[in-house]
Amino acid sequence: MTEAMTHSEAKRPEPWLRGTLTEIPAVTRAVLHALELAREDAERWCGNLTGLELNTQPMGLPAVAFHIRHISGSVDRLLTYAEGVQLSEEQLAELKRETESAGALPRTLLREFHEAMERAAARIRSFAGADLEEARYVGRKRLPTTVGGLLVHVADHTQRHTGQMVTTVKLVMTSREKS
Repeated sequence: MTEAMTHSEAKRPEPWLRGTLTEIPAVTRAVLHALELAREDAERWCGNLTGLELNTQPMGLPAVAFHIRHISGSVDRLLTYAEGVQLSEEQLAELKRETESAGALPRTLLREFHEAMERAAARIRSFAGADLEEARYVGRKRLPTTVGGLLVHVADHTQRHTGQMVTTVKLVMTSREKS
């Protein structure tokens, strides 16, 4: 448990177990809960990191800052495909910037992450009642998938990188404790 996580937060159930968003269909609700959990975990685990800790690459792993930026960017890109649109030049340029870890400031990055997750949640809500089997295509190669496949992947991919972010924070915190 980090300094940022209080005892009551440690006992609080995950978003999907709180009985929230019951008016939203199950798949869409699960995606919203995945983003909510990612936002809470980012705040809980990264809230007390210094700028140096946020940007360090322990054992050559991607920095915590990368995971935070990548979650925001990948969710935006996946939702763009789910909406039936190809990526813009701006989104492609942002993809290249995700790997730039130097200079990320903790409060700024977490605020931007929170805002990105709020924008994403609004977009995801628009899929409530949508035909999840409707065809969609990803990338320049137009790889086939569906609206539902993309929404599920938003949740999968977000939680994969959230787990990597938390693991990286634990490595960074171990280094802090040794110093």
